[in-house]
Amino acid sequence: MSDCVFCAIANKEIPSTIVYEDDEVLAFEDLNPQLPVHTLIIPKAHYRNIGDDVPPALLGTLFATVKKVAELKGVIESGYRVIVNTGEDGRQTVHHLHIHVLGGARMPIRMGPAD
Repeated sequence: MSDCVFCAIANKEIPSTIVYEDDEVLAFEDLNPQLPVHTLIIPKAHYRNIGDDVPPALLGTLFATVKKVAELKGVIESGYRVIVNTGEDGRQTVHHLHIHVLGGARMPIRMGPAD
């Protein structure tokens, strides 16, 4: 998609701090981190959200990458949170499927306003 920021990152048209990459997925640092570790994992192919007929094998690859990222970021033992926002009510702000991996500090009970 020509107007998708995550597609541009996957295509290396926009620079990012890459944590992990393979043929299908890219993991990079969030530009507005909510915790010391805040890495996003995206499929290189464009899917709007987790309900967008994503092939099961690709979903498996995305979620297998969570463990790799947690290991690379040093939070595998201390713990981390995995979030997939979907749609407007789910507060998805970039409409390209992505997984947040957050850690590096104790999780707050509440991460932001619920309006």
